[in-house]
Amino acid sequence: MTGEFPDPVAIKLPRGHEPAFALAESAAGDGWARAGVIKDAGDDPDVTHGLLIQATVRRGSPGSGVTFRAGDGVGTVTKPGLPLDVGEPAINPMPRQIIRQALEDIAHAPDVVVEISVPGGREVALQTWNPRLGIIGGLSILGTTGIVVPYSCAAWIASIHRGVDVARASNLRHVAAATGRTSEEAVQRLYGLDPSALLDMGDFAGGLLKYLRRHPVERLTIAGGFAKLSKLAQGYLDLHSGRSQVDLDWLAAEFAALGGMPPADPASAGAFLAAARAQNIPLAARIGSLARQTACKTLDGAPVTVDVLVMDRSGKVVGKSGD
Repeated sequence: MTGEFPDPVAIKLPRGHEPAFALAESAAGDGWARAGVIKDAGDDPDVTHGLLIQATVRRGSPGSGVTFRAGDGVGTVTKPGLPLDVGEPAINPMPRQIIRQALEDIAHAPDVVVEISVPGGREVALQTWNPRLGIIGGLSILGTTGIVVPYSCAAWIASIHRGVDVARASNLRHVAAATGRTSEEAVQRLYGLDPSALLDMGDFAGGLLKYLRRHPVERLTIAGGFAKLSKLAQGYLDLHSGRSQVDLDWLAAEFAALGGMPPADPASAGAFLAAARAQNIPLAARIGSLARQTACKTLDGAPVTVDVLVMDRSGKVVGKSGD
């Protein structure tokens, strides 16, 4: 559109950050242009570290808007339950939003086709959960905030402990522990809690609950997505995907016990949630109840009242346990 390749190129992220990346390649022809950067995962364990990520933009049909294609090394969705329709390239909603905004900053209502490619991604994807999730042919382009924060487990757990200490010192009676930013924002909207009452639990439910067992707060709300809290409901205290997985057979049994018809070939926990909502089966509430049981068992009699909020991807409460 401009005939230029900014290098480095600045990207506007959802929360206002604007990092810049050096181009690893650039090329253009009649009606198309392509640029690429090298994925740098920093200290985060990531099999995509060092891969070339390419975006090729072509002029689309008038009135078509911004459409997306999976290029070499990017997968295609083949099963329901993910935040994308079956048949769509595995480019998640937030990356799509970022891309659309970048294009609209250059041209009003552009008609373009954006193809994302990751050379070598087809092979690397075999080391991920994509084949099990029904994402075939390559990697997924993920992201919610656009930022990955490298961390050590010990440092994160220590920060949770300090959060509890601050809440207790501030005489706060109610704290909330969330698995992610969407859940945290939702629980703050619901209860109007002081920022000091919000504990960034992440995957470390055990680190939080064991500390509260020795340093109790009157009320604890645990908030998280359906898949994460399904792990807690199974009894896992470390919710990281590398250390615990949702047992889909277990979920199917819980679904059936509630009188529902489980999905025939589920790709993920999300498929169960979608089916439960379609059939009006209170599966999310059941997950909340079992997650609460795990939490109370871990607290081992500590004077902490626990309630659990199960969220969907948009931050809407779809299940609740406790008062």
